Amino acid sequence: MKILVTGSTGTVGSEVVRQLHRRGATVRALVHRRGAADALPPEVETVAGDLLDPVSVEQALQGMDKMFLLNAVTPDELTQALIACNLARRLRIRHVVQLSVFQADRFRDVPHFASKLALEGALREFGPPFTILRPGYYFQNDARLKEALAGGLYPVPLGPTGIAAADARDIAEAAAIALTGEGHEGKTYNVVGPNLLSGPGAAATWSGFLGREVRYAGEDFDRYERQLREHLPTWAAFDLRKMFQSYRERGFTSSADDVAGITRLLGHPPRAYEDFARETAEGWKKGEGEKRGR
Repeated sequence: MKILVTGSTGTVGSEVVRQLHRRGATVRALVHRRGAADALPPEVETVAGDLLDPVSVEQALQGMDKMFLLNAVTPDELTQALIACNLARRLRIRHVVQLSVFQADRFRDVPHFASKLALEGALREFGPPFTILRPGYYFQNDARLKEALAGGLYPVPLGPTGIAAADARDIAEAAAIALTGEGHEGKTYNVVGPNLLSGPGAAATWSGFLGREVRYAGEDFDRYERQLREHLPTWAAFDLRKMFQSYRERGFTSSADDVAGITRLLGHPPRAYEDFARETAEGWKKGEGEKRGR
């Protein structure tokens, strides 16, 4: 079985590559630069290309049976996705697994949710055969918060109620199961963790593992958007602000049925945020210890 993976060097895509490789699939990774694939297993074939370039996408799909389609959050996300899906249909790709987002249909005014929902609709109407994965907020997003947490602040405005969130490794495992197993065509799977993730809860979790007080910054969305603009394009800062503010206003909660569903698919309970935070904090401490030991 030959599978093309897009977004193959990112948090989820690189783990999808590893999961597929462990299952014996022949994997081709689409990358922007060949050097960016150095962390992937050496047996994985890499091809340079761009999802906005139909020629390179068609070349990458030649000889493939299936595709894992991950589109980064960009202003032209939907165009990229439709190019890939149209070419997959033309080349008779047998199965596409799309990485969408949890409750995409409830947040059609959030730009990147709208793009993913539109692609879901195109797959359902025009094919090729598909499976849709709808994950919540990625635990691994918080691995970027080392500096803020060291300063005693958890800055992500998750709210006090809690939102659906998932470990990227569970998302990747779900993708690999759908791509290598039987009976997943036409299915939509919600990928969530065992518990809701709240701002105060995340702050308390990090306080315990870091051994220092970490406070939740609250939900000042104007301030949060300004902070995002310091390291993201303004359109991306707006998109993320809109997402979190919409979570707060409408809720973004998973159910016991969602947890049961992903448990059945994976064959084990989904990973907990506490486990991710513990592993990450231990990695940070180990890295700091190694620096001091030099």
